[in-house]
Amino acid sequence: MSTIGIVGLGLLGHAIAARLIEAGHSVIGFDVLPDRVSALAVMGGTPASSAAAVAQSAEAVCTLLPSLVTAEAAILGAGGILAGARPDLAVIQMSTISPTLTERLAREVTARGLGFLDCPVSGTSSMVERGDGIFFVGGDRALFERWQPVLESVLARAVLVGRVGQAMVLKLVANLLVALNSAAAAEALTLARKSGLDLPLALDVLNASAAASSMLKVRGPMIVRGEFPAQMKLDLFMKDIHLMQEAATAVGAPLPFTDLAERLYAAAQAAGHGGEDLAVVVTALDSAVGR
Repeated sequence: MSTIGIVGLGLLGHAIAARLIEAGHSVIGFDVLPDRVSALAVMGGTPASSAAAVAQSAEAVCTLLPSLVTAEAAILGAGGILAGARPDLAVIQMSTISPTLTERLAREVTARGLGFLDCPVSGTSSMVERGDGIFFVGGDRALFERWQPVLESVLARAVLVGRVGQAMVLKLVANLLVALNSAAAAEALTLARKSGLDLPLALDVLNASAAASSMLKVRGPMIVRGEFPAQMKLDLFMKDIHLMQEAATAVGAPLPFTDLAERLYAAAQAAGHGGEDLAVVVTALDSAVGR
């Protein structure tokens, strides 16, 4: 069993911490919001006063931050992970950030003689709580194999997909499909509702049909109920959509469907739904045609 640090104890960070503790690992964590650190203590983790303090005690530190700025600061900033890192520390960067920033963070960390894994998570917080989802990993194979058992105590699979930066590209590809599938689920269920179908029954039948998808199963019930508790906040997901578009521009890949979906998500965000789950995109469809 290992001592694992978590910097960033939001929905996903909390879920990963819970899985690690359940597997028997010791977890030490920090978040800028004190109530999140308190929640870690309640479930058996150890609170820390800073990212540097986490790095002083942990064998590996996982970062799960909401933005590029916060991820960079948590690793490189004053009071950050490098400021307190023990000599054999591994930094496991799980935040969804740009491939370019991922590569730069890796250079900074490895220049100090420390390990770095590009390790984004594919799965909502509720999926991770159940052990569903997968880690995409980029980096040195030996370092990956050292930490693979710990990662797979959280989720069933951790797959080395290439060098640092490539795992982050794959995460953006995965989130592109999440964006399109969630918007498609909203559009399909809007048609079903407006056609007078029994919506819960229609969802049940669709989930048993060739049209089934993970996002229909995760977000379909929210759309049916018209309630959108955040598993992935729309505000955060808009950052991911912009990262997808930047990555596509860099390699010359067209994203016509993503560009259309982005307009719907942006409309829902502009209507004040940024703190809700991205399934709230269905409200933009209603607004476009009237309920």
